[in-house]
Amino acid sequence: MENFPWLTVLMVVPLIGAIVVALLPSGSSGRPWRPVALGVSLVALLISIGAALQFTSGSADQFQLVEKHQWIPQFGVSYALGVDGIALSLIVMSAILVPVCLLAMWDEFPGGGGREKNYFALTLLLEAFIVGVFAATDVFLFYVFFEAMLIPVYFLIGWFGGEGRQKAALKFLLFSLAGGLVMLAAVIGVYFQGPQGGEGFLVENLTGLSMGQNTERLLFLGFFIAFAVKAPMWPVHTWLPDAAAASRPATATLLVGVLDKVGTFGMIRFCLQLFPNASQWATPVVIVLAIISIVYGAVLAIGQDDLMRLIAYTSISHFGFIVLGIFVMTSTAGAGASLYMVNHGFGTAALFLIAGMLIARRGSTKISDYGGWQKIAPGLAGVFLLSGLAGLALPGLGSFVSEFLVIVGSFQHSKWAGAFAVTGMVLAATYIMWLYKRMMTGPTPELATPVRDITIREKVVVAPLIAAFLVLGFFPKPVLDVINPAVQQTLQIVGVSDPQPTHPTAATTGSNNR
Repeated sequence: MENFPWLTVLMVVPLIGAIVVALLPSGSSGRPWRPVALGVSLVALLISIGAALQFTSGSADQFQLVEKHQWIPQFGVSYALGVDGIALSLIVMSAILVPVCLLAMWDEFPGGGGREKNYFALTLLLEAFIVGVFAATDVFLFYVFFEAMLIPVYFLIGWFGGEGRQKAALKFLLFSLAGGLVMLAAVIGVYFQGPQGGEGFLVENLTGLSMGQNTERLLFLGFFIAFAVKAPMWPVHTWLPDAAAASRPATATLLVGVLDKVGTFGMIRFCLQLFPNASQWATPVVIVLAIISIVYGAVLAIGQDDLMRLIAYTSISHFGFIVLGIFVMTSTAGAGASLYMVNHGFGTAALFLIAGMLIARRGSTKISDYGGWQKIAPGLAGVFLLSGLAGLALPGLGSFVSEFLVIVGSFQHSKWAGAFAVTGMVLAATYIMWLYKRMMTGPTPELATPVRDITIREKVVVAPLIAAFLVLGFFPKPVLDVINPAVQQTLQIVGVSDPQPTHPTAATTGSNNR
């Protein structure tokens, strides 16, 4: 199956599924769009696993599963797909999260009807675009998918969210479009720096271009600003808390757990690879912004009374870690940042989806409206605690490995950067444990109606996420083996290498010899 178009099929299956679901009659008995959408997402998951099995770790080629066809030859645009280890990991993570989110939304629309059907169709459409954005190896094609993702997300927030959904959806759209327009100008600028015509937008043809210092820096900024908005980084993060708070839990999961990874993924794939000199020039400022994001997001999370907003602010802090790991430009931190993208996807999914289960029972997103819930819903309290511990990077859970690698790699670059990053771990323990204390401990609450503990369907939703915490916590090697070659190749393109370790004993011996 060497020439099988794995990535195209992985896009086409959810795209066709979305069309089928959208065309089903809204008045159909039995709500057939639910099993159809879930079945399509599971087929996509199987295809992603098949694609992963075809991937060869340690290959000399930067991209595998390559597909390349002319699209708009007059402008050098190609339909070009391919994945390295980082892109493949993010695609498989996305393929796991989509059926989990669909199952989590199974009973969120009482009575079903057109709203539920459209929600499921838009989710599948979003999955198709997600695969495209991570797999595109043509810069213009990447931009098309980058902007196309905005359409389903806008409607998922604006049509199906809660209070303030329209304002939040518009804010998300305006921020994303502003960043996208800046990137479009940079995309055009890159094209005129490279081999125009033919396959002038291919990443491989734009890597290693010789361009003026100011030109490279301006083009770098065009890409970086768009990715910083998407990531989201301080100070262009303000759309995220509003969007997460107004979204349904499954929408927030896909928004923060998957789509925002496009920002950090783009920094690796395009900022570092296409503009290596400008990336090194911008490193000190980006590191400062990343550290601010780590501390700022964590501090604001501590002060939140809205559960969804709190989780959103924790993600701003976590994305600060990822960006820090990317721009300190060491192999240890780069591997940690890439693994962090995967771990954060599963961890954020668990927090948002379990928060949705609690909100559905209590009817409130206010943390102050809870208290003592571990006595009336111990199962939910247990999985909520485990998800929170994954968020604060408890040893034995996936996030610890990635966060530890980022911090170690940051110390290799700068002791100050590593020290500030450590404060993020301390603050994470503060906001997670205080959150659990406020919501789950205390006297038994008096509720008007009895509360069900975690149901069988909800256990099925949570089980793969907890399994991911444990597997990536105790045995991350298979994923790191896939990621590391891509990290090493990116650093080689940038032209940096790990700093040589200094040994105090050697230094002392040298002075004694003198």
